[in-house]
Amino acid sequence: MALGNSPTRTTRLVVSGRVQRVGFRDWVRRTARRLELDGWVRNLADGRVEMLVAGRRVDVDEMIARCRNGPQSATVAGVDVVECAAGEGPARGSGFKILPTA
Repeated sequence: MALGNSPTRTTRLVVSGRVQRVGFRDWVRRTARRLELDGWVRNLADGRVEMLVAGRRVDVDEMIARCRNGPQSATVAGVDVVECAAGEGPARGSGFKILPTA
């Protein structure tokens, strides 16, 4: 089955802009949990926020769309989206967590 036709999707996102010290990671975790996604989010030393999200394709698509705006306190300048190969990423049902800064 081609990656684009899969009912599940794992994606790495890197969000730039004013996304640190504005509650972005907590917002991502809450949003991901509502969408029943697995994965993680962390700050990067350069001021961006990185996350890995996995779940139903429709829910991952929704997460990407929401990250383009972020929480009200953030100013998102860009979202880089990188598709992960099948088998990469968190195990289904592992939950969503905040990791230390990388």
